[in-house]
Amino acid sequence: MTIVLTPYWSNGVQKLKVAPQPPPKPARGLTPPVLDESIHYRRCLAQLRSKDKGIEKYIYLSQLKDADANMFYKLCLNHMSEITPLIYTPTVGDACQQYSHIYRRPEGLYISIKDKGNVGKVLRNWPKIDDARISVVTDGSRILGLGDLGVNGMPISIGKLSLYIAGAGIRPSATIPICIDVGTDNKEFLEDPLYLGLRQPRIPQAEMHELMEEFMHEMSVVFPHLIIQFEDFSTDKAFAFLKAFRDKYPLFNDDIQGTGAVVLSGFLNAAKISSAASGRPLKDHKILFLGAGSAGVGVGMQLMSFFKLQGLSEQEARERIYLVDSQGLIFDSRGPMAEHKKFFSRKDYNGPPMKDLVDIIDYVKPTALLGLSTIKGAFNQPVIETMSALNPRPIIFPLSNPVRLSECEFHEAVEWSKGMVIFASGSPFPQQEFNGHTLYPGQGNNMYVFPGIGLGSILARVSSITDSMIEAASLGLANSLTEEEHSLDLVYPRIERIREISAGIALAVIREAQKNGVDRSIDLRKMSDAALLSFIKSKMWNP
Repeated sequence: MTIVLTPYWSNGVQKLKVAPQPPPKPARGLTPPVLDESIHYRRCLAQLRSKDKGIEKYIYLSQLKDADANMFYKLCLNHMSEITPLIYTPTVGDACQQYSHIYRRPEGLYISIKDKGNVGKVLRNWPKIDDARISVVTDGSRILGLGDLGVNGMPISIGKLSLYIAGAGIRPSATIPICIDVGTDNKEFLEDPLYLGLRQPRIPQAEMHELMEEFMHEMSVVFPHLIIQFEDFSTDKAFAFLKAFRDKYPLFNDDIQGTGAVVLSGFLNAAKISSAASGRPLKDHKILFLGAGSAGVGVGMQLMSFFKLQGLSEQEARERIYLVDSQGLIFDSRGPMAEHKKFFSRKDYNGPPMKDLVDIIDYVKPTALLGLSTIKGAFNQPVIETMSALNPRPIIFPLSNPVRLSECEFHEAVEWSKGMVIFASGSPFPQQEFNGHTLYPGQGNNMYVFPGIGLGSILARVSSITDSMIEAASLGLANSLTEEEHSLDLVYPRIERIREISAGIALAVIREAQKNGVDRSIDLRKMSDAALLSFIKSKMWNP
């Protein structure tokens, strides 16, 4: 791809506009005589499939994206279910852990604590300032379930933006992956001679907040049309930064809100299947969470919407949700706890600490068990069998990533529930045969919702991203299943339809933004839903 720099003036300052141009046709003799695009597509796919390790496939795809972005995204779009696990969960976890060792060339923006006071200058080094529309920002402090990976968290931002491009047609030049490097507390990386980040412990929270204040202000100045997605900040920072900045800038936190939205969507469909089997009203479901970090609490807050949709009050909705952390069931009289856990702390239990998950299930009698604990095997045979004894169709969602941290695997849940489980996980699992039937696992992958949230927010030019916009995205996903998908008891649509799904979610997000009065593309208000959907699809980039 050739880059053409065109001078222009903006606010009295001469700038250079970056305009990607299609590569010129090579002169005769510089390429093989019969190099054909369609044949080369097959060649690239064959090269990818010749690799026998996920990380090798990740490296190949990264190099292909650098050399031929159009071919990379063609492969992504045409083989979504095969390539998504390679460019994101679960392979991206390995890529992050090995990033300093497999690093080839710069990609994205790095903001260091050493840049404090000069963040704006660093941001202005980005070569495509005027194109920028969406950024995924991480500080690497809680990457998936892998903990503090420091600057090695950059592949998370890169991978998410690849999914924005493939899943919602965001132009590649409109994306900015950003990693904020404020040190790491990971001793292994600090001692690794190849580590790419600062070799110092993480800075104190107060200093981090000062840096983020400067960073967010400068982002809004340098990139005035930008939507920001926070990704994989540690729990305390995730809640603090979302609260501090969400009303000032158009942003959302994918771990708190995106995960919540996709799980709410899957739960809406799962609850209908479960209630049809048990005869229980939808409002009578009870949800038990194993895991009370930012994702667990965020998902719990989003799932309150399910109960409010059934006519329950906010307090009644909160009482249908129970949380378990490393010390067991969370309840008020247990003692001091982190601030974010207090929201779902039980007031109706005053007994001794309850730590065994089977005992907690016997006490709560939940219809759904959700895992965001990163504890491999936490949903063991006694746990699944207890859930199955209480429910003819138990809802089991082990949502921790990557696969090696999942609370259970699909084949285990199928076997221990005798094929009756309604299952969705954070990572992909293969389908299973049971008693002559093919059973399909759901994957509660955030890529179902965040591309549509981003696309809708960009097109509506929103001033902020509201809770009801996130809920609208969730309901849009829940309602996107086809009749064939419903007939197979799927709780999520097939990922191959992601562009269609993202367009529908973007429509729902835009309409909700209009209701909330946070949209600035007021011409979209006049469009019918059919015209708006057509407009959304027309704005999707295709390789």
